[in-house]
Amino acid sequence: MSDIRVLINGACGKMGREVVKAVTATDGMEIIAAVDRVCTGEDVGLLTGIGTLGVPVTTDLTEALNQGVDVVVDFTIPAEVMGNLRTALLHGTAAVVGTTGLTSENLAEVREMSAKSGSPVFIAPNFAIGAVLMMQMAEQAAKYFDYAEVIEFHHEKKLDAPSGTALRTAELMKAAAAGRLAEEAAEEQGEESRGVAVGNIRVHAARLPGMVASQEVIFGGLGQTLTIRHDTVSRESFMPGILLAIRKVRGLRGVVVGLEAIM
Repeated sequence: MSDIRVLINGACGKMGREVVKAVTATDGMEIIAAVDRVCTGEDVGLLTGIGTLGVPVTTDLTEALNQGVDVVVDFTIPAEVMGNLRTALLHGTAAVVGTTGLTSENLAEVREMSAKSGSPVFIAPNFAIGAVLMMQMAEQAAKYFDYAEVIEFHHEKKLDAPSGTALRTAELMKAAAAGRLAEEAAEEQGEESRGVAVGNIRVHAARLPGMVASQEVIFGGLGQTLTIRHDTVSRESFMPGILLAIRKVRGLRGVVVGLEAIM
C-alpha cells in the first residue's frame, strides 16, 4: 500500500511543526506539501529541526493541492479555515481540521460542501486522548448534578475564547443533562464576570503565557463537588490523535466531529 500523501496547512505554527515531525516519523505517511503565510520558500524539515525534506513552504494552497494530496491537515486560524476547506473540497481532498473557532453555521456549510464534493472532513476540537476521556466523563456526570461550570486555560496567543474543547464539552453536558442543570446556575449572578453561557453551563476562559491547554469541569451538588481535569503539558499529546485521523479520514463519509468517533 502506498504512503498517505499529506499536506500540512499552517506548517510553520507551533502545532503545524509538531505535525510535520509526527508525520515524518510515521511509517505509511509522507509530507508532500506545506503551506503557511510565513516562512515561504524554507524547507519545512529544516524549520522543525529534523533535517531537509525537500518540501518548501508555499503560500498557495491551490498549487500545493495539485501535487496529488490525499489528506490536508489544517492548523491555521479561525478567520482562514473556512476558505481553506472550500479550496480543499473543491479539489476533492479529504481534510483533517484541528483549527478551532468553527460556528454551527460554519459546520452546516462544511457539511453541504462535503456532500457536494464527496470528500470527507474530520474535525476535532481536541486531539488528545485524555481530553476526549475528560469530555466523556463530564458528559456522564452531567446526568447526576444540578450545577456545573467549565474553566479552560490556554496560552496567551490562542485566538478563540472559549476554546472549541470547552464549548464541545458544555454542549455534550447540556445534551446529557436533559434539562437537569439548574437555571440559576446561569442567571442568578451578574453577567459581566460569569463567562459564556452554553445552556445553563458557564464557560470561563483564561489566556496566560506558560500554559499549553488545560480544562476543569466542576460539578456542584448537596454537600459535595466533583472536579474533572485534563492538562496538556506538551503538544506532543495531540499527535497520536492526529495520526489516527489522517489514517482514517478517507474511509469516513461526510463530516465527522470529535476524536471519540474514530477511536
